[in-house]
Amino acid sequence: MDFQYPQNVRIMQDTLRDFMQRHVLPANAEWHRQVERGTYPTEVIAPLKVLAKQTGLWNLFLPGLREDEPGTRLTNLEYAPLAEIMGRIPWAPEVFNCNAPDTGNMELLHMFATAGQADRWLKPLLDGDIRSCFAMTEPDVASSDATNIRTTIRREGDEYVINGRKWFVTGAEHPDCKFIIVLGKSDERPEADPHKRHSMVIVPFPTPGLEVVRNVPIMHHVSPEGHCELLLKDVRVPVTNLLGEEGAGFALAQARLGPGRVHHCMRTLGQCELALEMMCARAIERRAFGKHLSEFANVQDWIAYSRVEIDQARLLVLRAAWVLDQQGNQAARVDVSAIKLVAAQLQTRVLDRAIQVFGAMGLTPDTPLSFLWTWGRALRFLDGPDEVHLRTIAREELAKAKASPGSTAAYCMTA
Repeated sequence: MDFQYPQNVRIMQDTLRDFMQRHVLPANAEWHRQVERGTYPTEVIAPLKVLAKQTGLWNLFLPGLREDEPGTRLTNLEYAPLAEIMGRIPWAPEVFNCNAPDTGNMELLHMFATAGQADRWLKPLLDGDIRSCFAMTEPDVASSDATNIRTTIRREGDEYVINGRKWFVTGAEHPDCKFIIVLGKSDERPEADPHKRHSMVIVPFPTPGLEVVRNVPIMHHVSPEGHCELLLKDVRVPVTNLLGEEGAGFALAQARLGPGRVHHCMRTLGQCELALEMMCARAIERRAFGKHLSEFANVQDWIAYSRVEIDQARLLVLRAAWVLDQQGNQAARVDVSAIKLVAAQLQTRVLDRAIQVFGAMGLTPDTPLSFLWTWGRALRFLDGPDEVHLRTIAREELAKAKASPGSTAAYCMTA
């Protein structure tokens, strides 16, 4: 792969860094003050979105953009460092219309929506006029094995009737959330292929029978936009709200998750970079036992390990993005599992070291470190738990071994 970005992409990286420094970072304290007062969406977002559009920093994540759609057509590899820059402030991606789960939903709609669905749902998403959410995980089953999903999507005439319970539905509390993409079981025949029994439907928000039960705190943090539990009880939508084909829900989910995991991982690396910078600054200025913390060997080790681990993870993520661009989602399946595993575990390690250098202050809201640590821990479940990704990687290695039995025999010592 070529690590040299084109001139226009390097200019965009510089433009985004400048925008973050001049506009987003100065608004960070006010964003938090308004959220604490219960003002959401905060008043700082809308003017920044207008400015981001004017600056050309809009919809950067979608390689398939058409000429008549707002945004900049970038590959996954070109977008990756931009996601890292945005990730330093967790709320910043919304400013550029690059926030989850809307990015994944826009990708789905871009690939599979009908003309009517695109006009009603995709266009206002691309314009940043509405928000959306994605409902897959369920509280009553181990959703890491998605064949367990029990929410039913049953056709009755010209309607689908949906029944089930979902949770960790990000964005459902946002006042601008106008629809949910729901994954559920549309074929209940026991003999059906377990990977072709599920479908996706678009459920407008609100719809009779759709209830937001609660906003689920994550590691005691309550998101203003919500990570919600939803109840769907005899929810009816027209059959025209089917996304793609019946039974294609798993295939659509994979199309959505591949690029999204690259985005998650690069935002994570941005947060790790911030934590490393803060750790170094604290170590230089803070004294204990007659020395600056930066003079203690163990603190130097934490800094050095963090540096090389972040760089290693970044290279792995960029390789996965390159494979996505060159060969598609299926070819990048193992690479995407690898980066998801590595990035989430990296975040908790680096943030833990930074918190330790800050001492008790690192546990408080006076720095972003404790929140970023909790988010790193949550990331080990989001988009699939570590164990699922480990299994994917291990199965690939074992398949290689089975394909060439005895290939290592010549390396073994014989009596």
